[in-house]
Parts: sequence; structure tokens; C-alpha cells
Amino acid sequence: MEMNNGAIQEMDVDHTNEEPVELDLETALEECNVALHLFLNNRFADALSSLEPRKSHSMYHAMGYSSILLMQAAMTFDPKDMDVAMASLKEALHTCQRFRRKTGIMESLASFWHGQPVENLTEEEMHAELCYAEVLMQKAALTFLDESVIGFIKGGMGMRNSYLIYKNCQAMENVTEDGEKERSTHIHFRGGVNMGIGSFNLILSMLPSRVLRLMEFLGFSGDREFGLSQLREGAASNSLRSILSTLTLLMFHLYLSVILGTGEGNLPEAEALLKPYADRFPNGALMLFYTARIAVLKGNFTSAQEKFLACIATQEEWRQIHHLCYWELMWAYSFEQNWTEAYRYADRLCKENKWSQATYVFQKAAILSMLPEEEVAKTGENVVALFRQVDGLRLRIAGKSIPTEKFAAKKAQRYESPKPLRLVVPALEMMYVWNGFTVVGKRPELTEGILLTLEAAEEQLRNDPDPSEFHTDDVCVVQMLKGLCLTQLGRLVQAEICFNFVISRTNYRDYSMESRLHFRIHAALNTMGSFQAKLPPSRTPA
Repeated sequence: MEMNNGAIQEMDVDHTNEEPVELDLETALEECNVALHLFLNNRFADALSSLEPRKSHSMYHAMGYSSILLMQAAMTFDPKDMDVAMASLKEALHTCQRFRRKTGIMESLASFWHGQPVENLTEEEMHAELCYAEVLMQKAALTFLDESVIGFIKGGMGMRNSYLIYKNCQAMENVTEDGEKERSTHIHFRGGVNMGIGSFNLILSMLPSRVLRLMEFLGFSGDREFGLSQLREGAASNSLRSILSTLTLLMFHLYLSVILGTGEGNLPEAEALLKPYADRFPNGALMLFYTARIAVLKGNFTSAQEKFLACIATQEEWRQIHHLCYWELMWAYSFEQNWTEAYRYADRLCKENKWSQATYVFQKAAILSMLPEEEVAKTGENVVALFRQVDGLRLRIAGKSIPTEKFAAKKAQRYESPKPLRLVVPALEMMYVWNGFTVVGKRPELTEGILLTLEAAEEQLRNDPDPSEFHTDDVCVVQMLKGLCLTQLGRLVQAEICFNFVISRTNYRDYSMESRLHFRIHAALNTMGSFQAKLPPSRTPA
């Protein structure tokens, strides 16, 4: 079922004149594997056109087609793209349903809560359960983007039903005879179970304890090590969904564990996971993007910038991938305090991407705040006007603000008064929000440069002849960021002095980004628990 890169490049993918027919499972998997290779070679439209003629006749074509449209909608955040993706996902559910085991009314009620019975399903019916669970999970994820409470509840119910079906598929896999497990089509079933069960366990395990307890009450469970082991097994298998397990692991190591965790991802594993795909698809946008992201987390910012630019140059079809690169380039230049280049990419995001305009505009204004006034004047931008736009650009999901946007809007409020009160080092504060100090800490000379910027801000605050109501806030922000720099430089006694100064404030609660702190505390406690478990009994901390 494997195909080399060159063969895919030459393959004719025009099926428009073919009469759609019911496909056997093995042929459907082979054709979807071809579409996957097209996708990984940046031939996104070709991948869609190869799947489209059979999407009403094959569960795998239906799932693949709707998956690409969902990915596109998630990157554009355009309502039209989201509507098209939702319509395709609904159609895919109907297609998958046709291949599922037909049940009576009582059996249907039972399967709603417990999934299909694990025994006596044909191989095709087992795959239908798996595809149905996957499409249902995707539809639920898209429903979460609905800004209403009803959309949020629907999304939660969809996720629960998907999870239950995946659990049932796992039970099917556990009772499948060894001989059956060696069938070429069953390898893809097992890989799908690995991906689904692994993803659910991994994502749930990252939730703070108070949220996780509620999820467990609703029937979910989250075991991080089990989730990782399932995804690793799926990534190592020669299945259609191997790439999905790989991408989930890369997202965990290179983003989730960095932003919501302690700031340290498993880079050796990420590199090992990516290497086979980077070798086979050297110009694939996804491979170049993740190669660049790994370079960022290693502190190799110049190399990362080159790779992100190569990723942008490799294709024009999905400009949304360019926007992901702009975000990363903005940070790579910010770590170097090259604020002029960082502004270029923040400005592009403001003009081209709809994901979080409040965040982008705040980020652009924050970066400009780090430049001398004469440099800001050259851009033609009005920093005060930018900060004043932030609150009106906020999104709502289920009636709730996005935490990063709420944080940005709260900070930007200082510019609402007729006499704006400047933020002291807003771009460096946002660097902390995204856990960037752990990243820049890989480069001591750059960390020293940021420390000098903070010491200059500290001196300015100390000599302020007319302190504002936010003076103590500003002093504490500078001290906290100084402490982070000093920690990365190994100057722990000085860092402790900075942190002790910050925590000496009293009656301080309901602070910004409180939820993200809970994620990070949860991650830190998990790390400490793993560390203690590895210590000999005599060395375990009391």
C-alpha cells in the first residue's frame, strides 16, 4: 500500500468521468492512501478531487474528503468554509452509517449509550464504526466553534458519543483473533483505534484536576502514558492513520506541552517521529513547518526562520499555512528582540487571518511599543488606536471570552482614557503568556539581552515622577520577567529575590490568565510526580 514520492507526482487523479461504484474495503483504503500522499505533497486540491467522486459510496472517501475541508475551515475560520465543512461532515456521517450494522429500536437505544455489540461484526462493519466515530469527533470539534452555549453542549455530546464508539472499537480489537489481526485491512482498523483512544486519553490528561473530575463523571477517562503509548503504536504502524497519530504527538510535544505545560517538549521523540515523513516529503509544507518549529524550541532561531520561509515558498494553494508561519516568525524575531521584523509578521496576521484578531492587533501594538517612537512613526501606525481596537475584536465561544483575548483586552484598557497609560513591556509579557522564556532560555546571550531591556524598564519605573494607579502592577510584571530570565541563566538567588517581591502583594486574586496557570500547575505536578516515581525510595522527597 506504500507508494513512492515520484509515483504520486505523476499520477493522474482525474476521476470525474468514472462511474461511481461501491468499492471493496481494500481498494477504498488504497485510493485514500493515494489521496493522503497527494495531500502531503501540497497537492491539496488534487487530494480533494481524487476523493470527491466516491465520497457518497465509500466511508473512507467520505471521511477523507470531509477531513480536508474541516482542516481548511479550522485554518481560515471563515464562516463559508465552516458551513461547507459542516455539510460535508454531515454527509460523511450518513455515508458511514450505511455501512454500520443495522439495529432495531431497542438495540439502537442501547448502542447510543454503549456502542455497537463487540461480537459478530464483519470487518467492513468494524471499519464503519471507526470511521463514524472519527467523523463524529470532527463534527463535534467544529460545533465547538459555534459561539453559542447550545453549540458547546452539542459539541460535548458529540465528543462523548464519539468516545464511547472508540471505546467499543477498542473492545472489538481486544477480542479479534490473532489471525484476523494480520489482515491488510485490519492493520488500518487497529491504527485508527490507536489514534482515537490515544488522542482522547492524551487531551483529557492535560485538563486541570477539577475539570478532569467532571469529565470522568461524564464517562471520560484520561491516562497520559496510556494515551502516548497508543499514539506511538499508531504512528509506528503501516496504517492510513499513522500520519494522524504522528501529527497528534507532534502537536503535543511541540505546542500543547510548551504552551499549557512546563515549557519543555520531548524534542528527540518529535525529531524521530518527523524524520521518515521529512525524508519522503522534503518539500511538504507540514514537514517543513514542524522542522522549523523544532528548530525554534532548540533555540536555533535563524535556522527556524529559514525553514518557515521555505514552507511559505513551497505552496500557494493553502495560504493559511503561511499564516501559521507568520505567527512563528513573529515569535522567532521577538526572541531576538528584532522588533521591526516581528512587527512585519504581526501586521500580516492582522491583515490576512481571522483566527483571533484581538490577539493579533494587541500583539502588533505590543511589539510597536518596544520600538523607539521614531521607528514607530516610520510604520505609519498609531499604537494607542491599535490598543483601543482590541476589546471590540474579541470572540465569544459559548458566551465566554477566549482567555488570551480577555487578557489582551484587560491590558489594553489602559489606553481607553483620554490620557493613555502605557504598558511597560507588553511584548515581553505576552512572551511569558506563551511560555516563551523557556524557549529563549536556550540562548543565554539573548536572555541577557532581554534582561537588559527589563532592567532599563525597572529603572524607568523607579524614576517615574508621577506613578499611575498601575505602577505596582508594572513593577511586579518587570520583577516577574526578570526572575524568569535569571532562572534561565542559573542565577537562582537573584531570581528568588524577584519572585519574593512579587508574591509579597496581598489580597491578589481573580488575576488574568488564571485558567492557563491551572493548566501549567497541573503539568508541573505531573512532572514532579513522574520525577519522584523514578527516584529510589531513600531519595524520594518528603
